[in-house]
Order: sequence, then structure tokens, then C-alpha cells
Amino acid sequence: MKVIICGAGQVGWQIARHLSGERNDVTVVDNNPDLVHRATDSLDVQGITGHASYPDVLERAGAQDADMLIAATHSDEVNMVTCQVAHSIFTVPRKIARLRAQSYLAAVRSDLYRRDHLPIDVVISPEREVAEAALRRLRAPEAFDVEEFIEGRAQFIGLKLDADCPVLDTPLRQLTELFSTLRAVVVGVRRAGRGRLFAPEPRDQLQAGDQVYVLCNSEDLTRTQEIFGKKVRKQERVVIIGGGNVGLAVAEALEAAPERIRAKMIERNRKSAERAAEALERTIVLSGDGLDIELLREASIERADAVLTVTDDDKTNLLAAVRAKAAGCAKSIALINDPTLVPLMEPLQLDAYVNPRQTTVSSILRHVRHGRVRNVYSVGDSEAEVIEAQVMSTSPLAGRHIRDVAFPEGALVGAIGKEDGRVIRPEGGTRIEEGDVVVIFALSDDVPEVERLLQVQVDFF
Repeated sequence: MKVIICGAGQVGWQIARHLSGERNDVTVVDNNPDLVHRATDSLDVQGITGHASYPDVLERAGAQDADMLIAATHSDEVNMVTCQVAHSIFTVPRKIARLRAQSYLAAVRSDLYRRDHLPIDVVISPEREVAEAALRRLRAPEAFDVEEFIEGRAQFIGLKLDADCPVLDTPLRQLTELFSTLRAVVVGVRRAGRGRLFAPEPRDQLQAGDQVYVLCNSEDLTRTQEIFGKKVRKQERVVIIGGGNVGLAVAEALEAAPERIRAKMIERNRKSAERAAEALERTIVLSGDGLDIELLREASIERADAVLTVTDDDKTNLLAAVRAKAAGCAKSIALINDPTLVPLMEPLQLDAYVNPRQTTVSSILRHVRHGRVRNVYSVGDSEAEVIEAQVMSTSPLAGRHIRDVAFPEGALVGAIGKEDGRVIRPEGGTRIEEGDVVVIFALSDDVPEVERLLQVQVDFF
């Protein structure tokens, strides 16, 4: 498939990395020559320097015979105009645009993005994606990474194992025997000191300091965390530091959630604080600096079950999370855009983070995959993917037992959704039927082989 990616920043580069690695014809467009050179030097892609919305630039990028255009520049307006030009002049069949401004997003419910108006097939909102990711972190506070699959009936969680974890030094196959009714599978492990993520084998044992990724039935989420040594407490009080688009979206979602959660918000900019106070009904909004210890005490930070720092500055988020933890807050979740800051989480004793780039990349991939792929989640620094797909009759998986399928070494089936609504733990003797929904963890190098097994190459036509 021929794909044009407009914008060679972090999101555009990661999408180009995924698609070029799967032998697609990828062209990257950006008006910053340094970013274009970085992409062409490190990836198997072509590069064009210029404004993505200019027709002559798109023509040089090969828009006349492109199958898809992904507009991920830093400007909403450039992304929208690029899609319009790609449609009107070059009739590019499928167009995906990243839009941030809430005014544009409110129009998603209207006819603005119809083909005879603004012809954008898929609109991606980073702020909304990040807000949803932050909410998932709040619902599983002991996990450093969380994603939902099979319509919320399965959970993918990341847990760091402490020295008192009761299942250390136990072969994974023995865990299955000890907890025979637990619908959970360890699909990935990052070992302390090694750093590299790998798919474990049944004989592998877990060690203190490991970061493990587990796929489990949502009904077993609490039990799974407890088995791995985590004490789960109900989230009743949350402090949100940052009242911008992300913080406001999180607060609105908390107010609409069935669980009764008391939220307080701290926003430094007075106008933004006033806007948030007008939009929210039950959330208390305080105007001031989230690093001010007196203001944190006014927000009862010492009684809060979690603090969520979502300002537009990574360093402020880290410092505010540290200060909140030092003041007695139980859990801290920080919004971090810069991946080089993530290693600071452990020495700063912070609990979890949300990466906007990671959530946006996952969202775009979800719409790029074809066939019966229903969800894709990018793990870590694009080290692996979790792919949810419905098994088609043409798939080599259909009608076969898991033990008889030649999965690559870096791929594991973590959950299977049946047509009757059950989510089961896969075992070697489990038979995969046509119509089943499988959730597969795959290291990045093994994703193309997994797609072959699913018969879902990136192809829309």
C-alpha cells in the first residue's frame, strides 16, 4: 500500500516506522528538512521537504496514486487543508487527520467532515485519547500501563513486581496450575538491567523488578493485581493538576462515570480555571500553581487516592507529581510527552505515566489496519503491539488448536472472545473458531507474521 504521512514529528515518525517495517511504500512530508532527513536516514521511506498542504508538494510525494494520507502536522488547519487537497485534486481514497482544537472536534457529530464538505475519513483527537488513557490508569491504579480490549471485557495491564510479590521465582506454567480459574496470561516481560521486552515461555520465572504485561478478563482485574502482590484500593478522591483540554476531559468523564469519584482541579491560568469551573458541575476548581504546597493542602492532597498531572509542560507534571506524593497522595500519574523523561519515573518514585504520542500512534494504527482488526495498542517505545482481530474463515488460525499454529517466538495469544460473550484464557489445547476475537501480543519484528496469520494485511481495496 502507498501511504503519505504529513508531519515527521514523533507521531509521524512512529507511524512511518510501523508501516515501512511492513513493506509498505511510505513517503514522509515535512517543511523541516532535519526531520525529513531523520526519517529517511533511519527508516526505509522516501522524504519530501515542503508544506504538506501545497498541491505541488503532494504531487511530488506521489499523491496521484496514493492509497492513504495521514495528516499529523502540528497545525489543525494544515491537516484539514491537506486532506481537502488530497481529496479534491488527487482523489486519495482514505484520509486520516489529527485535530486538537475542541471547536473542530465538536463538529465531528455534524456533517462538517462529509466528503462534500471537509473530506476527512477519520479524525484523531490526541487530547481525548490521552484523557481516556488517563481514566484507564485511574481505574487500575496499581498498573503503569492499561488498555481495554474486546469491548472492555479484557484488560491489558503493566505491573512492576516488588520484592514481596508472592509469585516470584515460580515458572509461569506453574502459575496456571496454582490459579486454575484465573483468566490471565503473562504475555510480555521487561527484565531489570536488560531493558529489552520479550515474550516469556512457560518455563520462565518472574523476578523482582520485572515489568510484566498481562492480559486478563476484566472480571479478574482486581484478583490479577492482588496475585502479583498489588493491594488495590478504590479510587474515591482524585486531584487533577492542569485544567486544559486534557484535564477538563478527564474531569468531565469522572463526573459522568458510574463510580462516585470526588475530583478537585488546580489550574494556574485564571481564564482556563474559570472556563473549567463553568463547564464542570461537581468538580471543585482552584486557581493557582499546582506546585504550591499550600494550594495542594487546600485541595486535601494528603487524603487523595491519586493525583493526575496533565499540564502542557512535562517537567511541571513530574515535579507536581513528586510534590503531591511527598505531601501524602497515594498514587501519582503524570502526562509525559518526552520519552527521554520516562526513565526518571522510577528514581522519582512515581507510579504511572500517560504518553500522548503512544496513545495517538495506537489510535491511528487502529484505523490503518484492515481486515477484521478491531484494535491495536503500541507498547512501550513501539517495541510491541497488542492486536485484537476477529478470526476470518480464510485465516490459518480458523479451526486449529493454538499448539498447532506456528506463531513466531515473539507472539502470544493473551485472550479469546467467544461469540456468546465469554472471554477465555487461551491454552495449548484451545481451538480457535471462525468468528472468535483473538488478542495477540507481538514484538514489533513479529507483527507482519501475525498479520499473515490473521489474513489482515494493511490493504483497503
